[in-house]
Amino acid sequence: MKTALITGATSGIGEATALVLAKNGVNVIVSGRRQERLNEISAKINQDGKAGVLTLKMDVTSRKDVELAFHYLPDEWKAIDILVNNAGLAVGLDPFQEGNIDDWEQMIDTNIKGLLYVSRAVVPLMIARGKGQIINIGSIAGKEVYPKGNVYCATKHAVDAITKAMRIDLIGTGIKVSQICPGLVETEFSKVRFKGDEERATKVYQGYKPLAAEDIANIAWYLTTLPEHVCINDLVVTPLAQANSTIVDKK
Repeated sequence: MKTALITGATSGIGEATALVLAKNGVNVIVSGRRQERLNEISAKINQDGKAGVLTLKMDVTSRKDVELAFHYLPDEWKAIDILVNNAGLAVGLDPFQEGNIDDWEQMIDTNIKGLLYVSRAVVPLMIARGKGQIINIGSIAGKEVYPKGNVYCATKHAVDAITKAMRIDLIGTGIKVSQICPGLVETEFSKVRFKGDEERATKVYQGYKPLAAEDIANIAWYLTTLPEHVCINDLVVTPLAQANSTIVDKK
């Protein structure tokens, strides 16, 4: 059986990916900051009984926390075949000149540094085994810039660049590197962006059918099923009603 590590697995795309992989017989390490949510997801996977599960409480924004988490990771779980770098967030939607610097730092620390810290810990383990697969969850915001998206878009452009750089530097190691860039997905994303404003967050997904977390999870699973010599480098995925970051057909 393969083993996968999913960051940001306590909700949304991360949780859905963990459940889909486990349902298909992949042992999963579910990682996140909320231990109670990790326990709930672990219980679901154990109840299904098709794969093993390990919870890993870890704040990806903390280099020390990541290093300690991997230092104490049980040996039998260090043979990581699949890394899904999903942890990420948007905070605030302000014009650049009014941007909250704390929000900027939170996005940079999570979306860029978090991905780097975890990848730096996992990739050498993959290289030692001569195989592995990295799936970075980017965003349509990493392909274009939209009004008031400034720093969030910049962090996802960085994910796009890091993914390309990984693929170049890891050539010949047997490691696949892919990126999935979703458009509008109905998760806690907007609730986090608008700092708990449920009404404002709900309006983002009204008037059309957005993607669901399971849609992205199923795509991630599909990437892991391809022959060893096949690597899909980059996927931009939107709901049918979305043409780009700013054009959405809302009824």
